[in-house]
Amino acid sequence: MDSIIFDVDGTIWDSTQSVADSWNIAIKEHSDLDLTLEPVSLSRVFGKTMTEIADAVFPDLEPAKRMELLDFCFEEENRYLETHPGTVYEGVAETIRELAEHYPLFIVSNCQCGYIEVMLKTTGLAPYIKDHLCFGETQTPKGDTIRTLVGRNALKAPVYVGDTQGDADACKAAGVPFIFAEYGFGSVPEAKTKIRTFPDLKNLFLLQK
Repeated sequence: MDSIIFDVDGTIWDSTQSVADSWNIAIKEHSDLDLTLEPVSLSRVFGKTMTEIADAVFPDLEPAKRMELLDFCFEEENRYLETHPGTVYEGVAETIRELAEHYPLFIVSNCQCGYIEVMLKTTGLAPYIKDHLCFGETQTPKGDTIRTLVGRNALKAPVYVGDTQGDADACKAAGVPFIFAEYGFGSVPEAKTKIRTFPDLKNLFLLQK
């Protein structure tokens, strides 16, 4: 193992409340929908591609209108998170600082452009992340996005830390070992390697140093 790639939502932080609040603002301002989103409903679609999220959240709209409204939601979300950031899971900051002393760290997420940057800025984690890539940039399935990041950084033996079956499937497609964050949003019954808390990564990767 020569590097670690992280998911964001359900792995590094939980932004569901802020995302729901920001999307409700955008829905009210840019549509006639009688819809108020709750954090728990959004947590079920976190990790999916933007097209999948639009289909799930706005099924009553035509496909083009779904994506148009989703773009407004993402714009509002990025602005809102600047002042209402997500809740970082316990031990994340300390663990990432320690891991960065021994391994290059990366992020791959199915999010929109700008989201990872806001997360890194508001959490103070930017200095520890070597590179990041998202669906908003690649417009490809997560497995392909992982492969793109691995290729452009010439990684030989990365691992990926995520919290959903989608993450596990993407890792399988990319040929990258998967570590399941049990505390996150999803369930991966067949995961071979699991962590109950983020600091458990230190036991996996630092004790062998």
